[in-house]
Amino acid sequence: MPEENEFLQVLDYLYEKNLMLQDTSGFNKVLYFYVIDSLAHIDYTAGIYAYNYASPKNIMGAEYLRWRVEEEKKGDRPKFPGFINWLRDNHKEKFETLPSLWQMIYDSEDEASYRSFRIVLDPDSKSPVPVKYFYAMIDEFFDPDFLKSIYDDASLGRLFAAYCTKA
Repeated sequence: MPEENEFLQVLDYLYEKNLMLQDTSGFNKVLYFYVIDSLAHIDYTAGIYAYNYASPKNIMGAEYLRWRVEEEKKGDRPKFPGFINWLRDNHKEKFETLPSLWQMIYDSEDEASYRSFRIVLDPDSKSPVPVKYFYAMIDEFFDPDFLKSIYDDASLGRLFAAYCTKA
């Protein structure tokens, strides 16, 4: 077991969260896919910092993330990055309430990206993502107002449906 480090605490913080009070079957399927996808990237990135790259946990995480690359191409899922940019351009107030990870990764004007499945905020930096960002990202994805918004009949769900009919 590696010595206790701050990224292990981040993982514990993530694993203590749950969606028990939500009816996930009512979530917009694409938005829910990207919520789980984002949590997987948070988990994988913190896991790389907390454990050896070749640990079973990180190998399993990488295998899931490889699988989801193909899953991302199904149905309306490919429209999601365009939706985020459409929100930025047409519904700025809603864009600003999105989880910051979505704002950074999918905004075509932001340099943040997923590199080898890791969250990279600045491609020129070799430093790990600061721990405080992980806590903030986790809290944003489990914020009750955000979760309420991703139901099919809620604000973000309706906006995604409207975007899909136009795209």
